[in-house]
Amino acid sequence: MVALVGAARFHRVHDGAASEGQLMATAMTSVSSPPRPTPPRAYLAVIRTIDKFTEWTGHLFVLLLIPLIFANVIEVFARYVLSDPTIWALDITTMSYAALFMLGSALALLKGAHVRTDMLWAAFSDRTKGMIDSLAFLLFFLPTMAVLFVISIDDFLYSVSIDERSSSGAWTPILWPLRGIIPLAAFMLLLQGISELMKSLWAWRTGEFLTRHEKIEV
Repeated sequence: MVALVGAARFHRVHDGAASEGQLMATAMTSVSSPPRPTPPRAYLAVIRTIDKFTEWTGHLFVLLLIPLIFANVIEVFARYVLSDPTIWALDITTMSYAALFMLGSALALLKGAHVRTDMLWAAFSDRTKGMIDSLAFLLFFLPTMAVLFVISIDDFLYSVSIDERSSSGAWTPILWPLRGIIPLAAFMLLLQGISELMKSLWAWRTGEFLTRHEKIEV
């Protein structure tokens, strides 16, 4: 009986010493490791505002699927059931798809859905990825979107002034709404590019990305 009591006391003392040792080791580790840097609140606020705007508008532009699907269904029914094809379905389909493609490009940038060479990209560290993205956005992407925006605005205004119309069929719809999609898409890409640049600069500085893009298989 005495031996059992002694053994129990020994185990309690031993466990207590082990727990104290673990706590001391954890405390020493937490003290020795430097605190992770956090971006300023204003920095994060700009990124979150742009990202939310891009995501909200991207989901709104999905509504362009309605005229796209509607035009194709009506055309198939009219052509193969009534033997009387429409004169407007082709233009509606082309314009709806073009608008959906262009206006959805900013959301694709936010989600990381644009084309990358993954076999090379995956081998880079986060800091290297941040450096490459930062330079690419600064030297190529943002200047290109700015030039595209300015040029397309002129084209849009000229199209409105001459009441430009399509010549692809007998319907000849006006083209200036589609022309207006181009500067709008360029502006949205420019805006989202600023957010992506800020994320990349942070990764270049700290070695950690603020957000992780989901892996999208196409």
